[in-house]
Parts: sequence; C-alpha cells; structure tokens
Amino acid sequence: MAGHGPAGGWRNTEPDKDMAMMMPVRRNMKFSLPADAALTTWHPSGYHVSMFVNTLSLLFPIGERFFIDAVRAHRAQVTDAGLQEAISAFIGQEAMHGREHQELNDLLKAQGYPVREIEDFTYRLLKRVEKGRFGSAGFRKAAPLNSTIALEHFTAILADAALRHPDVLDGAQPEVRAMLRWHAMEETEHKAVAFDVWKAVHAGSPREYRYRVLGQVAATVTLFGVLAWAYPKMLRANRQRRDHLRGGLQLANFLFGRPGIFRRVLPDYLDYFRQDFHPWDHDNREFLVEMGELEADHLLEAPPPRVRTSAEAAAVAAAH
Repeated sequence: MAGHGPAGGWRNTEPDKDMAMMMPVRRNMKFSLPADAALTTWHPSGYHVSMFVNTLSLLFPIGERFFIDAVRAHRAQVTDAGLQEAISAFIGQEAMHGREHQELNDLLKAQGYPVREIEDFTYRLLKRVEKGRFGSAGFRKAAPLNSTIALEHFTAILADAALRHPDVLDGAQPEVRAMLRWHAMEETEHKAVAFDVWKAVHAGSPREYRYRVLGQVAATVTLFGVLAWAYPKMLRANRQRRDHLRGGLQLANFLFGRPGIFRRVLPDYLDYFRQDFHPWDHDNREFLVEMGELEADHLLEAPPPRVRTSAEAAAVAAAH
C-alpha cells in the first residue's frame, strides 16, 4: 500500500518492513561552468582530482539515458500510483543531470580531451548490456534494470559522502561545486525509485537476490574497468602536465586517505549485499536543506525540455 510519509515523502509498506521514500522533484536547473582551463583544475586538490571527477562526468549523460530506458521498460508492471509518480520525477531528474553533465563534457571536448571516444565506448558497452549479451537468459533479461539499481547505489552513496562531508568540495570552483551538490541532492531524493521498480518487477522471484548480487559485482568491475581505461587517456591528452606522480598521490589521498571518499562509502557499498537491503535504510534526508538555496541561484522558470529516449539521443549525436 502507499501513503504519505514524513517530510513530503511517501510510504511503501511491505509485510516485514516499513520504508520511507522521498518523492523526487523535477527541477530545471542551469549552471555556468567555466569554459577555460579552470574546468580542469576546479578542485583545490589540483588537476588530477579534478580530472578524475571530470572523467566520471563523461559517463553520466549516456548512463542517465540508460537508466531512464531501463526504468521505462518496466513501468507498465508497476501498479502503485505513488511509485508511478516517483518514476516520472526520476526520469525528469536524470534527464536534467545528463543535460548539465553533457555541457561539462562538451567544454572538455572543446579543450581537446578525447570525450567523444570515451562517450562512444560507454554507449557501445551499455548497448551490449541492454541487448543481453552477458550471463544466463534470465540474468540477461534482467540486466538493464539490474545494472541501473547497482549503479544508482554507487551514485547514492557517493552523493551521501559529498553531502555528509562537505569538506570534500571545500574550495572548489563555485559553479562546479553547486552542480555537483545539486546532483548529489537529487540522487538522494530518487535513490530508491529504480530499486523499488526492481522489487515490484521481481516480487516473489527466488532469483531476485542472486541476480542483484551478481549485478552489483558485474557493475563494480565494469565501472572501475572503464575508469581505469578512460582516466589515463584523459591525462595523456594534456601533454604539458608532468606532475603525474605528485598528482597521483593527491588523487589516492582524495579517494582513500583524507578526505578518502571511497574509503568512507565502503560500509554503505557493502550493505547492498544484504538480502533485506533497501536504499532508505540510510535515511539522509536532513542533507537536502541546501536545495532551496541552490534553486534560488540556479532554477530556470522555463519548463524542462522533453526527455529523449536513448535511440533519439543517439540519432541526434550521429547527426552532429
């Protein structure tokens, strides 16, 4: 059953669990990202940390469209009206994230970075997942939505770390910082939507947990494999940089030392492997208080554009 929960959310009630879920809000936000070298040194820890996060950004627009398509493909199987409303907002939010990160990607491409090559590789990889090229027949059929909930867990726990430990972005270029914090807050708002669609689609299936665990393992290996290939490629594009040893140490400290964002999210990442896991087991709605300030500075009055499907977006990209 569904009903209104605290703080404007809605509540799903299962026989053994009471789960609160925020109702996401679709916002048309716009950020004025730097179009010069400041985009490659926007983080105070320097070029290598900035470019690592920028490399993650390269994956977002194509990834967001993949998530949208995966959830849309199962929408007809969802009977709960509250979840249907949340799906609409999820699609809108992911579309806006893709649009803003695409602007960042285009600015990097204009500076000579191999953005198109990495985007094309990511697109082909996700199309293989979408077409079911890996695993057993049942696993292949579940793969798009399974990959979506696995990667949504990544974005949710990284978002929580950025919001819970604001020092991670202290001193960053203001517009990039604002965009990342907005993205983190909306990822928090909708962090359970795809997961709840998955649970609705696979209710009562004896394979649901096994597929979910295998999906997270596959998504983790794939994500870090892509980053291990794409990040050095981005660094090599700037032949003027010679500080790779010092920069590598700064990145290692950022990820695993202090602030150590990957170190901080490890316990939450492992929670995904619990059979009774749900994203709102980690209730972090208190970190959304800054959204009003971001809206005041970056919200556009015009309605957001229509959300394209992956096929439409690919056609537009091919035309250019």
